[in-house]
Amino acid sequence: MSYFDQVSKVTYEGRESNNPYAFKFYNPEEKIGGKTMEDILRYGVAYWHTFTGDGSDPFGAGTAKRPWDHLTGMDQAKARVEAAFEFFEKIDAPFFCFHDIDIAPEGTTMRETNKNLDEITAMIQSYMKTSKTKLLWNTANNFTNPRFTHGAGTSSHADVYAIAAAKIKKGLEIGKELGAENYVFWGGREGYETLLNTNMKLELDNLARLYHMAIDYAREIGFDAQFLIEPKPKEPTTHQYDFDVATATSFLYQYGLQDHFKFNIEANHATLAGHSFEHELRTARESGMLGSVDANQGDLLLGWDTDEFPTDLYATTLAMYEILKNGGLGRGGLNFDAKVRRGSFETDDLFHAHIAGMDAFAVGLKVAQKMIDDKFFESIVDKRYETFTTGIGEKIVSGKTSLKELEAHALDIDNVDLQSGQLEKIKARMNQYLLSV
Repeated sequence: MSYFDQVSKVTYEGRESNNPYAFKFYNPEEKIGGKTMEDILRYGVAYWHTFTGDGSDPFGAGTAKRPWDHLTGMDQAKARVEAAFEFFEKIDAPFFCFHDIDIAPEGTTMRETNKNLDEITAMIQSYMKTSKTKLLWNTANNFTNPRFTHGAGTSSHADVYAIAAAKIKKGLEIGKELGAENYVFWGGREGYETLLNTNMKLELDNLARLYHMAIDYAREIGFDAQFLIEPKPKEPTTHQYDFDVATATSFLYQYGLQDHFKFNIEANHATLAGHSFEHELRTARESGMLGSVDANQGDLLLGWDTDEFPTDLYATTLAMYEILKNGGLGRGGLNFDAKVRRGSFETDDLFHAHIAGMDAFAVGLKVAQKMIDDKFFESIVDKRYETFTTGIGEKIVSGKTSLKELEAHALDIDNVDLQSGQLEKIKARMNQYLLSV
């Protein structure tokens, strides 16, 4: 059965194409900086938004029309696998990602849930044998079920903690079986609503214990995937323990986990934390912990996680600049943790959305590479901080000075020749780069 009859296969046709089912800027085979676009961008399809999302929001029921909607339970789960691999082939996706309950329905017990997961995992594995699409990462959904009301790894109930651990154990086994490049820990409810009833130290200690147990078990079964933490500042708890990259980095170092984890950074989470996307990428990059990316964007007029497909070329360019300066994403990729708008409820909207996102990051890649080749930002930054390369500045940087010496230097300064930051000039030049692609 075909679920997407309206599409044969999405291919690159160039910027002049009017075909809504063609890439205008993403050419998988085009080389940028010596590597193909496909190898650099490593696009992934999010199973949850694409195949299980129904268009519902906090204020209304689902609107999505999907050819598998008439089915339920395991029959629906199997149909989604069939549809997913047809979609992967037609959109030419190198990777996909999923949570455990995205691919198989939960049973009344963990034993029943695991049985369902085993059956669907075997089906996915069968499809992967003849598909180019690989598993970028998988994870356990430890936030949707009501049992996780007070958290999972930070739950106030030991039985819930045990269930969360069991789900992670199963997730690691599935990841190994399907050859996942990474495994993500997303703390959807790892935080607190109020300090009035919270033992913060116990919760953080327990969360660290869970991560250490996961490291030990992955080693035991020979699962060598990169572990990733995905920071998120809010929704649903008042305070998330993994608020942003800086906060989560502090946690990792405090508990001796820094050598085992990198970050999966989501654009919309960055803005919810009051940062720019590139800020979070830069923070992770400069600490050597940039692992993977959830590629989406938020609506700055709304205060929640809207998970829109990325179309802001300015944002994708600055993101790709950080990724290229990082030497790429290694085992990570650009996963479209994004959903079509509630009003975009037809099945073919799934293709239009992914094409838009893939083209947007392809543009960002080309512009970022050109700016790196031209040393655009580097020359601006080098000029701005040049006083730290000679004289007293060089002594400051090399740690070869003291407060006494700095005071002696400062006492006779009668004028400081500050240089303009020229921000408007920089942005205008960036616009020129964008318009030249």
